[in-house]
Amino acid sequence: MARNTNIVEVGPGAHHGAPARVLIVDDSVVARSVIGRMIEGTRHFTVAGAVSDARAALTFLTRHDVEIILLDIEMPGVDGLTALPDLLAAGRGAKVLIVSSSAEEGAAATVQALALGAADTLVKPGVGAFGGRFAEVLEERLERLMEPHAETAPSLPTSTVPALHDDFDIVAIGASTGGIHALSQLLRAIPQSFQVPILVTQHLPPSFMSFFAAQLAVLGSRPCDVAAECMRIRPGRIIVAPGTAHMRVVRTSEGTAIRLTEERCTSGCMPSVDPMFESIAEVYGARALGIVLSGMGRDGSEGAARLVDAGARIVVQDRESSVVWGMPGSVASAGRASAVLPPEEIGKLVASRRRPS
Repeated sequence: MARNTNIVEVGPGAHHGAPARVLIVDDSVVARSVIGRMIEGTRHFTVAGAVSDARAALTFLTRHDVEIILLDIEMPGVDGLTALPDLLAAGRGAKVLIVSSSAEEGAAATVQALALGAADTLVKPGVGAFGGRFAEVLEERLERLMEPHAETAPSLPTSTVPALHDDFDIVAIGASTGGIHALSQLLRAIPQSFQVPILVTQHLPPSFMSFFAAQLAVLGSRPCDVAAECMRIRPGRIIVAPGTAHMRVVRTSEGTAIRLTEERCTSGCMPSVDPMFESIAEVYGARALGIVLSGMGRDGSEGAARLVDAGARIVVQDRESSVVWGMPGSVASAGRASAVLPPEEIGKLVASRRRPS
């Protein structure tokens, strides 16, 4: 495969109303050329630069602002996963879309990239397989990352947040695009001694779930399971919804357990946050805490209303730290959020409100 180490810069900096600027980071000169032509063929995006490695990308970002970085994983020198945190910092708010042959569904590299802060991933075809369908999917992913934020709601400082119930007995978290990175920040702020069970509905394909659960177990320093029918909800554990069903909570003679359902939801998501929140409102009432992290659309908004009506509290991720503020923004804009905070602060808030005796 031909390689080119030169930096290619295209055009002046973008201004308000101009196409979003994209930096391509890929060691293949063919891939850079083909992807570049695809981007220039869209209406809302333009190639700001194309570079062959992470070092060149960091140099480029010291001189130019971009909205999106397309990043390959397998590159000579510093690989894409290693470089990702530095590129996010240098990008000053730029969103990173991993475009790599390593980004297959269920691949460890894919979930690692999302946990490190990548906004999304896309499998890059072989050089001879670039075609019309890939161009369509690429543009769709780029459009998704630039989706307008929901109506802005004021952030509520922790000091003015109404006191959470000291006896909440479950934490339920909903997330989508950008949510894995937010989850990693949130969980790191919760000590291993925290014993309240944590349920997570994250929009992911089924093939990702096993590795996703393994990642959360490491990040959360506690066991994490993919939900199964009749699985008991136990202290000190995380349960994640499978990619093939909604995760609901039901009462049993021994406490509470998981029930998996497949009904169609308003959001169209599978799994959906709404059934999880709705069932938790029925079972736990005011003794629950709901959290909505970065994600596209409005999934979780209807369930959040049910939780609030039951006396529970809702905390959502702030706009500034969200990759897409659709899900948390819809809850905040409806006046259902008790607090609007960055993920790490949400984790600290959770930990401070309930510690095991």
